[in-house]
Amino acid sequence: MTRRRGNGLRAMALMALGFASTQAHGEDAGLQPYQMVRSLQLVQDRIAGGDHAALPMQRKLLEMIDARYRAAVDADFEDRRNFQSLMIYAMSGGNPATIADLLARIDIDEADRAAGAGVLGYLTGDVAQARNALATIDTTVQTPELAAFLSLVKGSVVAGEDAATGVALLDRARLLAPGTLVEEAALRRTITLASSAGDTERFVSAAEQYARRFLRSPYASQFAESFVSGIISLKQSDLDLDRIEQTIAWMTQEQGRTVYLRLARRAAIDGDAELLAFATRNTSEQDRERPDGSDPRNELYSSISSVTSETVEEVLSRLKDLDPTGLNARDRALLTAAKTIAAEVVAPVEARTSMPPRRPPAEDIEEPALQDEPSDTDAVVVSARSKLEAIDKLLEETER
Repeated sequence: MTRRRGNGLRAMALMALGFASTQAHGEDAGLQPYQMVRSLQLVQDRIAGGDHAALPMQRKLLEMIDARYRAAVDADFEDRRNFQSLMIYAMSGGNPATIADLLARIDIDEADRAAGAGVLGYLTGDVAQARNALATIDTTVQTPELAAFLSLVKGSVVAGEDAATGVALLDRARLLAPGTLVEEAALRRTITLASSAGDTERFVSAAEQYARRFLRSPYASQFAESFVSGIISLKQSDLDLDRIEQTIAWMTQEQGRTVYLRLARRAAIDGDAELLAFATRNTSEQDRERPDGSDPRNELYSSISSVTSETVEEVLSRLKDLDPTGLNARDRALLTAAKTIAAEVVAPVEARTSMPPRRPPAEDIEEPALQDEPSDTDAVVVSARSKLEAIDKLLEETER
């Protein structure tokens, strides 16, 4: 299978180079658009499997297909495969301007025009246009190749109003195109939707499938972001951390470490002791195998979680001893904030002149006899967690 796909890629490359050569001499290449789009799909299948070396060829093919479609006339679309391939090209990174130009000048039926309008709306970010145009499109009557792409797009745009229908369409997309970038994208979007819907089973199932099949994809970093965000949001919904650990086990050591450290960071700021223990346990096990010793991020995150604890003086000492050179700019800022907050917690009450009063004075209000008065330290502890969250949010906004 690998040899056959490798031979196919080489054949496609020769065909593409031949086409480019004839274009340079102003000759008719003799290739139909659908033939070129098939070559693009082959390249994208390689990319989905982790062949990053195919990315330049993808860019070149997209340019060539764009030029071919710009020169297309009505007669080209008498072969229906060329219109179907136009839709596939559009959903595979095609030029929206070229799609808009063709839809405005070629003679096609209303169903095809609606499909084209929906795809164009998706490409240009007009979700409402895409959703309205695709509402009447029945993906089950399309060829499997086109149905997979249309299901992916339709599922993506309807999910905001009907998550169940959106997920069902994404399921159809990936089942129609296994092992392709369509399946890869469908799984990533399913993970996000399942997280938003609080569907822990679907979230974990989709994450497991992605981890087994597409970790070498150039879009795997987007999966990691959605995966971490989903774990954080679903943590309170009986998320099975053992299955999360099994999913991460499919990753390379560096990929897994990145996920665990992101979880540790968020758990530390949120004060989620269970999730922090889960993440730091796994990173600590990896630290023992590191030739350069423990990762300073692990120490930082575990210390942050204890800033509001009774051992804050010990935590402050650890934070002061932490070498910031091993941290990125965001974590260095977080370290500075954590040290400031820890110092405030341990400072004598009279030294906290900058703290606002807990409430305005009201001597004429009689306190309930058995109600305990909150201490100044309690007030600092309550505010410390919110300060860490605010600082982290500010850092995230600054990075955008």
